Formats: sequence, C-alpha cells, structure tokens
Amino acid sequence: MTDTVRFEVSGTVATITLNRPERLNAMTEDLIGGVLDCLEQASADDAIRVVVLTGAGRGFCAGGDLGAMAEFAEPRTPGASVALLRRLHRTSELLHEMPKVTIAAVNGPCAGAGLSWACACDLRIAAESAVFRTAFLSAGLTGDFGGTWLLTRLVGAGRARDLFFRNEKLSAASAAAMGLVGEVVPDGALMGRVADLASGLAQAPPHVVAGIKQNLNDALELDLHALLNAEAGRQVRAALSHPSAAPRS
Repeated sequence: MTDTVRFEVSGTVATITLNRPERLNAMTEDLIGGVLDCLEQASADDAIRVVVLTGAGRGFCAGGDLGAMAEFAEPRTPGASVALLRRLHRTSELLHEMPKVTIAAVNGPCAGAGLSWACACDLRIAAESAVFRTAFLSAGLTGDFGGTWLLTRLVGAGRARDLFFRNEKLSAASAAAMGLVGEVVPDGALMGRVADLASGLAQAPPHVVAGIKQNLNDALELDLHALLNAEAGRQVRAALSHPSAAPRS
C-alpha cells in the first residue's frame, strides 16, 4: 500500500480512494501500483462483496500525470515499458471481471485513463459537478487501460469515436443522457448515495452477483447460442442453491 491510495473496508464494502488531491488524483506508477494491490486484495477476500472506487478532494482522476509518465518510460526500454504498462492494466481487468460489483463514485474531473477506470466499473454514479473527457488526443497519446474497448461497449462505436476525436468535456448530465453514467446526484450526496447502493448490493448472494456479472461480460463476446448455454448452466446452479426456486419436473 502507498500514501497515494487509501483502502478502507466497512463490513462487506471496500472503498479505494485515490489520494493525490493536489493533482486531481492523476496517475503515477506508485498510485496505479497501489490501486492494483487494493484490487487484488479485494478480489481475493470473500468477505468483500462490493468495491467502490473514488477520488480524494475535488477530482476523481485526471488521467496520467504526464510528468510522471515521462519518468515512467525514460529509464526503460520500450519493451520493458510495454510489459510494465500491461501489468498495470490489470487494474481495469479486475474492476471489470472480479466476481463482485464495482462502483465508480465520480466526484469531479474524470479523464484519460481515469475515465477508463470508471468505464471498467459495473456502475458509475456521478456528482453534478463531475466532468468527463477522453483527453488522450490532446496529450498526444492513443489510449490505455482499456478505454477504447470499454467506452465503445458502453455508448456505442459511433459515440465512442466522437468522444475520442472531438475530445470535448462532458457534463455529468450529458454523460448520463448517453448512458455513460447511471445516476447523477448533488455533490454533497454522492458518497451517501453510493454507500446506500453498495449496502443494498452487498446483501445479494455472492454467487448470484458473480453469475450475473459473468453473463453480462459473456454477452460482450459470445453469440446468442453460446450465451444461452452459459446462462442456462448458471441459472440452474443458482436455482439449485435455493431449493424453493428450483425448477420442478
């Protein structure tokens, strides 16, 4: 764990807070490594059922810290930098794939790889003052942490291209209108709303949550026939775990 990331567990809900408020929680290698450690810990802990990702201060995550990124690449060969970045990309995979509900509590600017992290979460709840931007084009970068894959599936291919190439800021209301955000709440109510949502979700049977999440992830890749096969197996296993709901012959 590092000073740039806070990890708190309350009952069955874990909260990961990016903690570089003076830089709008812009990513450094240290911060990303801390988030990776927290996500791996949360993923492996059966007692944790919901994971919340948010930022300290007035920002969620402004993307990569460009100064720190230059230091990140310079001492290494290109191949070594690619290998390290690919390891750090595991953060997005864990947010998207771990068998728990992940929630991005977007409390302010959310840009670049920070937007990728938000998109990797299952749910996104935004404060009214939150703003969203892909930001890679203006930084002279092509994108990382799965942003192109995730955003395309959340808002559609055409809208994702528009967001990447126009590179415009989106208000929380505009993000909600296009389906990028599920709910917008007043700034002061954000964490309370997220806590209520997380608490409710934490009451659901973990194997049911995991099955629904796997169904939804499979739906991004499988054809209908293959998905129906996967759904059938998970549905029956879930039903058999609750005898009163099991199918009768």
